[in-house]
Amino acid sequence: MRIGHSSSDTQLVLSGVTKRYDDKIVLSEVSLTVRPGEKVGVIGDNGSGKSTLLRLLAGRSRPDNGTVTVTAPGGVGYLAQTLDLPATALVGDAIDLALADLRDLERRIRQAELRLGDATPAELAGYGDLVARFEAREGYQAGTRVEIMLNALGLPGLDRNRPLGLLSGGQRSRLALAATLAAAPEVLLLDEPTNDLDDQAVAWLEDHLRNHRGTLIAVTHDRLFLERVTSAIVEVDDELRTVHRYGNGYPGFLQAKAAARARWAREHQEWRAEVARQEALADSHAHRLAAIPRKAPAAFSGAGAFRARSRAHGAMSRIRGARERLRRLHLDRVAPPAPPLRFAAHVTAAGIDAAGPLVELTDVRVGERLHVESLRIEPGARLLVTGPNGAGKTTLLHVLAGELAPDTGTVRRVARVGHLRQQDGMAGGAGTVLEAFAAERPGDPAEHADALLALGLFRAAQLASPVKTLSPGLRRRLELARMVSEPADLLLLDEPTNHLSPALVDDLEHALAGYEGAVVIVTHDRRMRAAFTGSHLELNAGRVTLPHVAA
Repeated sequence: MRIGHSSSDTQLVLSGVTKRYDDKIVLSEVSLTVRPGEKVGVIGDNGSGKSTLLRLLAGRSRPDNGTVTVTAPGGVGYLAQTLDLPATALVGDAIDLALADLRDLERRIRQAELRLGDATPAELAGYGDLVARFEAREGYQAGTRVEIMLNALGLPGLDRNRPLGLLSGGQRSRLALAATLAAAPEVLLLDEPTNDLDDQAVAWLEDHLRNHRGTLIAVTHDRLFLERVTSAIVEVDDELRTVHRYGNGYPGFLQAKAAARARWAREHQEWRAEVARQEALADSHAHRLAAIPRKAPAAFSGAGAFRARSRAHGAMSRIRGARERLRRLHLDRVAPPAPPLRFAAHVTAAGIDAAGPLVELTDVRVGERLHVESLRIEPGARLLVTGPNGAGKTTLLHVLAGELAPDTGTVRRVARVGHLRQQDGMAGGAGTVLEAFAAERPGDPAEHADALLALGLFRAAQLASPVKTLSPGLRRRLELARMVSEPADLLLLDEPTNHLSPALVDDLEHALAGYEGAVVIVTHDRRMRAAFTGSHLELNAGRVTLPHVAA
């Protein structure tokens, strides 16, 4: 099957684009060019402006300043995170919406055919162009492609007359993706295309997009997708409200970020060395000045006194020069890069028997949601919990954390537990970022500012931001900040990569690799699961079919 085409006439260019919502500037004077046939991954924290960038390119949003130029003879396909249709609309309406560009081409071809008998040379050329564009996208096979895409994405035989309100959120997302791909546009703009797809469907999508002969711009948190599909990375920087472009795909992005961090660390060391050198110079000249007699004997006014005054004047000049350089150095301070994330392990908590489990479940039942015959979490264990949605994975973590009492069975727990929940625990939270971080910790919140800033998850200007105004990505960072800074023997991580940028997820994985305590993870992140080296526990309809020991 022919999948799109690339044209030298294609242009995707942003020039000096600024976009704001009310008083908030999301993108500021952004310039970006995407070449025909490129496959670009767009990354960044939630709320940084990734979806805004895609909407600007799709023509669904207009910039406040600057220009957006999108020229695509083969059409543009745009996949939003949610279908812009009411619940009463039908499956067929969603398909028609995605195929509207093709249907319009077909309508114009039919109209042109009615005038072929007395068409001018220009009209004949226009008709030929319409037909060429339609055939390049294999427009006559669009209906068949819809069926192929729906089947590949897990929706075979979907009834066209079914109301969208009767579909789950995941089904609606897959329907929109299937229809967008079936339109075979030259330019694909996809916002989180791997959401709600199982591993088999994602693998099919990756193969499909690798074979796409046109241009692809995809917003995604999926690191394996970035590795396998993209040729360039655009990072949306919410601090500077701009974008940074990196070549050579996701590996090139990681290499560039590592090189930038090493360069930053080197510049900080050079700054510190220069500060120390100027301080030493100032001290040295101050000592020399102190050794020069302040006043010659009254009876003596010869050359020796002149030399003393000259040396004093030179020493003072050098001291002033060193102090001025120090002043400028401190004005242009090069701060050190934030240290890598590190969990505060507390693997010797009082009362823990080093030879016994941190948590032990025996014949635990929670309604119909969970049944665990036996589960032991030993010190230092690594356990990955898998299973379909609704199998009881989150329920298990709540039981392990002591936040949910089972209906029957026993739970023995001697561990200090850190729990990163799947639900947004900070949504609607009161107070500021700093106050939320310092909650239940001794002392005034201001005393914890340096500790929070040292993690590199927030800037100083963000500490006074109300929690309720934060994006989901920033609230997730706040939860992560509290967790990495609180000692724990056992970490329970429920979808820990949700709302985090791929770069921060990489930092999180490195932090977990150096953590000495036990870890239980529930995750859909394919890269995290692929790299996992501990024990595996599969839940099926809330039940562990065999007794399992995580050692």
